[in-house]
Amino acid sequence: WGGWSVCSRSCGSGASVRTRTCITRSILLEMTICVSVCVQECPSGSEDFRDMQCAAFNDRPLVAGNSFRWTTFHGGSNPCELSCLALGHNFYYNFGRVLDGTACSKEPGAVCVNGRCLEPGCDSILGSKQQEDACMVCGGHNSTCLHHKSVYQRGPFGYNEVAMIPAGATHIRVTDNSRNYLALQNGRSQFVINGNWKISVPGEYNVAGTKLLYRRSADTWESFEVPGPTKEDLHLMVLSTDRNPGIEYEYWLPPDQASQQSFGYLPVFSYGVFTVNVMSVHVPYFCSAHPPGHCGKCHRAKGRRERQRQYCQKDFVFRARVLGKLYRGEETRYDVQIIHTYRNRFRLEHREFLWVPNTCDCPQLVVGRQYILMVRRHINYERTLNRILLEEDSYVVPYRPREDEQVRPLERLCSNTGPKQPAELRG
Repeated sequence: WGGWSVCSRSCGSGASVRTRTCITRSILLEMTICVSVCVQECPSGSEDFRDMQCAAFNDRPLVAGNSFRWTTFHGGSNPCELSCLALGHNFYYNFGRVLDGTACSKEPGAVCVNGRCLEPGCDSILGSKQQEDACMVCGGHNSTCLHHKSVYQRGPFGYNEVAMIPAGATHIRVTDNSRNYLALQNGRSQFVINGNWKISVPGEYNVAGTKLLYRRSADTWESFEVPGPTKEDLHLMVLSTDRNPGIEYEYWLPPDQASQQSFGYLPVFSYGVFTVNVMSVHVPYFCSAHPPGHCGKCHRAKGRRERQRQYCQKDFVFRARVLGKLYRGEETRYDVQIIHTYRNRFRLEHREFLWVPNTCDCPQLVVGRQYILMVRRHINYERTLNRILLEEDSYVVPYRPREDEQVRPLERLCSNTGPKQPAELRG
């Protein structure tokens, strides 16, 4: 290959060419041409490249010896021909091919080269047809990132969080077909779209270091599209004013970031046991605005009989890492990241709050450590509260491979009415 030629334009999108000559066995010369797009930003107020080419023919005697002043005519049949409109007159004239590097399509980067409109691939080679995959790898096959797809069908009246989409996500797509409104918050919990009960105008928005395209039709259809990658977490919300038939959302994440995903709903096909391989965690936090008062001795659940009994009776059994701890009135709230589930009767998120009905550290969880926990779902009488309850006598043990081996076989010992007889216990 020879070297690249000088860009056809001093600024804006132009074309640069290089060639190679191949000697075949028949001693014939064959020439291959490679054309690349070159982009250099033009100063503000610069003249349009087509307008400049049309203006080059100003005051030249061309049509029946008459001269005119010209501007771009946008109705020509070939975008790579220079069609110019005579100012003050009702006709246009075709001056032949435009200069190489003239924009020719609504697609960004598409330029004319030798009279042909060529679009650049993701490799910046014009006409290469190479495309980025969902992982934003040029010419890739979606093999370097993970696809997350789910449907959200809950939520009372008002604003509800659908999912937290982690930083680094690409090709985010959200669709809703209801009278509700999609909404979006950035990583600082500030509304970007449809916040504070104010409905935004459809269009393009800057968010998390990328562009978001918000579409909404007259028949209630709505969508978000974000190419990414995002530079901060995004909180997908819904402003519920009517029944929710289902909000579909999907995005792609690199494997190392997918392992840290938090607060996003599990895919609809993964209600059973799931595993997340944790590579690292967020910096833990601890808040003691309301320190524990006087407390007695904690009653710790232990032993294989208690392990078997609670495994079969509790709603959730999982392994989790403690990310944070907060005293709220007479309760303690733990922020945990679910690493592996052994048993769950209801939907779990990858990140959950566990509520302890005391401030006595009973049971006590240390921020940063991993535990195997057996907990239950708590819904109050008015059905306005739905959360996971970690009671004082809940079975809680620090995670160790040995404990994991003892918990895994317990599922087969459970029946619909609870644990089988203790004589059948193992471990």
